[in-house]
Amino acid sequence: MRQGDGTVLVSQFMVELQGLRAVDGEDPPRILHLNPRLRGDWSQRPIIEHNTCYRMQWGSAQRCDGSPPEDNDDKVDGFTKCEKWIRDDVVDTKESKTTSWLKRFIGRAKKPAMTWPFPFVEDRLFVLTMQAGVEGFHVYVGGRHVTSFPYRPGFTLEDATGLFVKGDVDVHSVYATALPMSHPSFSLQQVLEMSEKWRTRPLPKDPVFLFIGILSASNHFAERMAVRKTWMQSSEVRSSKVVARFFVALNSRKEVNVMLKREAEYFGDIVILPFIDRYELVVLKTIAICEYGVQNLAAVHIMKCDDDTFVRVDVVVRHIKLNNGGRPLYMGNLNLLHRPLRMGKWTVTTEEWPEDIYPPYANGPGYVISGDIAKFVVSQHANQSLRLFKMEDVSMGLWVEKFNSTSPVKYSHSWKFCQYGCLENYYTAHYQSPRQMLCLWDKLVQGRASCCNYR
Repeated sequence: MRQGDGTVLVSQFMVELQGLRAVDGEDPPRILHLNPRLRGDWSQRPIIEHNTCYRMQWGSAQRCDGSPPEDNDDKVDGFTKCEKWIRDDVVDTKESKTTSWLKRFIGRAKKPAMTWPFPFVEDRLFVLTMQAGVEGFHVYVGGRHVTSFPYRPGFTLEDATGLFVKGDVDVHSVYATALPMSHPSFSLQQVLEMSEKWRTRPLPKDPVFLFIGILSASNHFAERMAVRKTWMQSSEVRSSKVVARFFVALNSRKEVNVMLKREAEYFGDIVILPFIDRYELVVLKTIAICEYGVQNLAAVHIMKCDDDTFVRVDVVVRHIKLNNGGRPLYMGNLNLLHRPLRMGKWTVTTEEWPEDIYPPYANGPGYVISGDIAKFVVSQHANQSLRLFKMEDVSMGLWVEKFNSTSPVKYSHSWKFCQYGCLENYYTAHYQSPRQMLCLWDKLVQGRASCCNYR
């Protein structure tokens, strides 16, 4: 409700099906976000919003304002996405009052459609039912269907591990029926496919053109399996022209480490690092990637990415070759003149970083360095002269800047190394869930480098 001072009061609540948190410090994914706003928002009309969120990146909201979609064929399990309700700003001109009264006496050709008011009223009890269908979620209030929301690629009911209710609402009781027995990550036999076709090949004896080091958390079994089944099946990786390995630190829980060791022994693609995983130590994983690429493979180029990064390996290799003019190379989505945040969730103190700006650096989800830069990092670390900072991508920018002072480096920038989500004809796509990874791979196999989200 808009007040005289310009403020807006929003009487609202949220009901969410949430999944497992992918990274410490981030919010868990929202498999379903349902947000009724009784007094409306900036539109000043009651509205119900649906959405999904992964790695704190929201999709496009589906809003229901009491106006059914114009496309009657756009349905979910046969239900309309938005039922009609009475609105003060809409006059139904289909039938005048005189005609309506006349038809009461002479009869109607068909039963008239009922129009109900907005289903939520302040200070009034309601019964909200959320139902999972074949094609999406269906929302009922007081037994009447109100909205439907189609499943989005990467988000299904099986990923939900909890119900979250927040806002201007008092909960009397919650009943759950016919839910999945367990989340896939709690049942490794459903996640880890112990099949010979997913096992990695031995390291080649000859130097490789590109080594890809993938940062992963110890309990990200589903994420690693998705990578194995998708872009690690590219022809470049299968032919050993490109080699990829996961770099994983230990978990504080012994049972997770036991499962991790079993996974590493079977698939042969995990490098287990001898320290407990913490955000401040991620930079050590990046150093380990450089050491592995230099010492085990004599890689011409080294790429660092995350386990929720989808890599178009053939395109990245082609882009490297186009930019390979014989000079040291630093390639990715580059940031210039970025400043450290001195307050908020990602605070960087002056003790941690006293300078006002960061050096030029490529975003962490996917960047490439040439082998000579990697050798420099390894040698500097060996003689304890390498400056370490908790943000590994900024650290790499710092190291490249120091290397650049003696050996000129070619800085190559492209937005197609996506920092947030996915762009059409991407080189890398970030924040991709395991199911989105599989969807991206299916599209790539069909010759389409298109995204599998609604952002």
